[in-house]
Amino acid sequence: MNSTDKSNLFLSVIESNKGILFKVANSYCKDGEDRKDLVQEIVVQLWKSFERFNDQYKYSTWIYRIALNVAISFYRKENRRKQVSNPLTDGILNFADTNVISETDENIGLLQQFITELKEFDKALMLLYLEEKSHKEIAEIIGISESNVATKIGRIKILLRQKFSSR
Repeated sequence: MNSTDKSNLFLSVIESNKGILFKVANSYCKDGEDRKDLVQEIVVQLWKSFERFNDQYKYSTWIYRIALNVAISFYRKENRRKQVSNPLTDGILNFADTNVISETDENIGLLQQFITELKEFDKALMLLYLEEKSHKEIAEIIGISESNVATKIGRIKILLRQKFSSR
């Protein structure tokens, strides 16, 4: 395959799976600029590994696997960087919107908050679970057994239920 064909195929794959990139970035970054940086880093890593793509898997599985690995590394690096205290921003308060929020919206917001508080690996599992990926697909993406996926998801669900009941 010549470089033009390779580039066109890559762009086509990215375009048809760009939702994955944004879902992963939104799950791991609160700041818009950080999300853009993360998406860019994911695309760079996808391009670097494009020639080694194993066509026994779907493109979406390959993209999730790389995107989650890059996101977890990015998240860890950002957390280390942000642990340095900034006296100018530490005291700033964020005021909640005073609009009336329905109970469903509130529960979704709480679920999103609880998921962002999970460990990186557990967050990746829940992201894929909420995308309605099968245990087999999740196992392929994450690199663990199907039974391990089921066990971990079950434990995460119990943890999330406990958080909801204690709020």
